[in-house]
Amino acid sequence: MRIIRSYILKECIIPFFMALLVLTCVFLLGNLIQLTNLVINKGVNIVTVGRAFLLMVPVFLGYTIPIACLISVIFAFSRFSADNEIIALRASGVHLARLLNPLIILGIIASLILIVLNERVIPYAHHAQRRALKNLGAENPTALLEAGMFIHAFQDQIIFIHKIENNQMFNITIYQPQPDRPTRTIIARRGEFTPVPGGNQIKLKLMDGTSDEPSLENPENFYKLNFKDYFMTLDLSKENKEIEKKPQSMTLKELKAEIAKLQPLLIDTTHLETEYFRKITWSFSPLLFILIGFPLAVITNRREKSANIVLAILCFAFYYLVSLGCEALSKKGIAPPGLIMWVPNTIAIIGAAILNYKCEF
Repeated sequence: MRIIRSYILKECIIPFFMALLVLTCVFLLGNLIQLTNLVINKGVNIVTVGRAFLLMVPVFLGYTIPIACLISVIFAFSRFSADNEIIALRASGVHLARLLNPLIILGIIASLILIVLNERVIPYAHHAQRRALKNLGAENPTALLEAGMFIHAFQDQIIFIHKIENNQMFNITIYQPQPDRPTRTIIARRGEFTPVPGGNQIKLKLMDGTSDEPSLENPENFYKLNFKDYFMTLDLSKENKEIEKKPQSMTLKELKAEIAKLQPLLIDTTHLETEYFRKITWSFSPLLFILIGFPLAVITNRREKSANIVLAILCFAFYYLVSLGCEALSKKGIAPPGLIMWVPNTIAIIGAAILNYKCEF
């Protein structure tokens, strides 16, 4: 049995690392174009962009490790089944459950690695990546400007840009929140940045627009002022402050402490609880995918690698979509996070049990 176990592990480990490498590269290539644009078109320091690029690797490993486990098991046992090695082993009196034992060990090891990644490595990498990308604003203020999204990079300013072409911006809206007063709004058809040498400030030139100006008689009220050219200074000092951690950048311990801190204040902690249970449930996905991939490979009896990849992707896509759906339901408060976030794993366990039962008969 030791020979069979070593043979199975050998056949699974090589496809696992190959799939892990290919999948991670594919995930990285999806972001490489955007980062390359920062270097070529916006003149961002390549070292800073490279660091942000490398920090994506551990974040993507949280997704690629489970898929690699599924692909490696389906690849290996599809070949065993197609070459009638499964039939030969069963004819020799080897129970299929014994073939699953080394795979379960691999799944447990992969899940433990994913627990460490979700608990320590991924939160650190996620936060460090956000910090590195934020620092791009200090080097090149226009580097991180994106059309169609609210930009919070500047002190006391929220900017929304509808269209960006080269260094020109079109249909710009700037919101300036005022304490105990209505938010001041500036709207312009066009705009461009003018860098200020030294310091943490830049000048923004707005053209053809309107601005809210405080009334001299009643400062709490505004009146509309039309302008042809309007210059304003944006403060980048916010970039020097410590970046607040998002739930994805928190460890399980930090999430638990934040939840305990906010709940007595009657503050909704649903998004924190959702992320807490997502990290836990997702960590078991490698083991679950192995338990699903083994009977699927034996039953389908396919040698074609392309068909095996499609089969693995379909299984992962179903699990991931169900997980996203449960996450959305949890964040909306429709179901408690501690219950709904376990639904994908429960479905996977039931599916694995049914498939393994059919595999035996």
